[in-house]
Amino acid sequence: MRPIQEIYNQLTSPRKVVITMHQKPDPDAMGSSLALYHFLRQFGHTVTVVSPTNWAGFLNWMPGCDTVLDFESPKGRTEVPAILQQAEWLFCLDFNTLPRTKTLAAPLKALNCVKVLIDHHQQPEVESFDYGVSDTSKSSTSEMVYDFIVGSGHGDKINTDMAECLYAGVIGDTGSFRFPAATAAVHTMVAHLKEVGLQHTQVHENIYDNYLENRLRFIGHVLSNRMEIMYEYNTALIAISKGDLLRFEIKTGDTEGLVNFPLSIQGIKMVGLVIDRDEERKWSFRSKGSVDVNTFARKYFEGGGHFNASGGHTNDSLDQTVKKFKQAVKENALQLQ
Repeated sequence: MRPIQEIYNQLTSPRKVVITMHQKPDPDAMGSSLALYHFLRQFGHTVTVVSPTNWAGFLNWMPGCDTVLDFESPKGRTEVPAILQQAEWLFCLDFNTLPRTKTLAAPLKALNCVKVLIDHHQQPEVESFDYGVSDTSKSSTSEMVYDFIVGSGHGDKINTDMAECLYAGVIGDTGSFRFPAATAAVHTMVAHLKEVGLQHTQVHENIYDNYLENRLRFIGHVLSNRMEIMYEYNTALIAISKGDLLRFEIKTGDTEGLVNFPLSIQGIKMVGLVIDRDEERKWSFRSKGSVDVNTFARKYFEGGGHFNASGGHTNDSLDQTVKKFKQAVKENALQLQ
């Protein structure tokens, strides 16, 4: 994978471009992709954003979100294959291994176009990309897209639509500037976005104050009945059954942020959240300080991500994977003290 700086001088030559992200995109994945979409279109590129799956309804406000194709939808299945075949550039944002794109992985791997990576997760699959940047010190892929735009000498192209998308991605991945990755550079970036015309309050409301009543009742149910605290290991576990999802009519995005709630408990250093999906059990892990959940997820649950935030999955039943988690916690007792 060659340095992304090598494509700076090619940005002004119009091409057919596809931008994609990981499955079930979060604010950073969608925000960084749409910001890049608005940027490249200013140079005359023909740009299509493709999501491997559907996304949370609270992202629909983002400028340009109505143009994004869901690969799993009937329209996406019909239109995306031809669009991919015509692509000259493929930008891969907020993921660094093709399996993170679910059923889109095989079509992406088969493409012969130029593939560009912009990502901040650990252990990138560098052999899958022609150009790129992978930087785990960055707060978000949105920050990296901002750096890409400014570094290419086109910071003047940032408009309010791009600012809203970039800001959404940054607050999503930094916990509204709570996490250590919110460096001075992040705040300098936000200051620039404010100068462009960003109305940050509206972005916060669009992301965090945009749910239905059933989600709040679901959270209350989960915290009361599905949260288990293992004080001897400074760990919390939340296991959500398929029945819980059906009872409260939970949709994509409604469980966003739920894994962070137990971290507010004094002494808790790690949280595991598992959700019983149709095809598999999906894990989310969060931690504080020196507890490495990236390694934990990779070792036990075929996952990975960041040092203090990662995910995983398994085909085991809900009961089986919960037992495996508890055993894994015991094996890592010293690290959790």
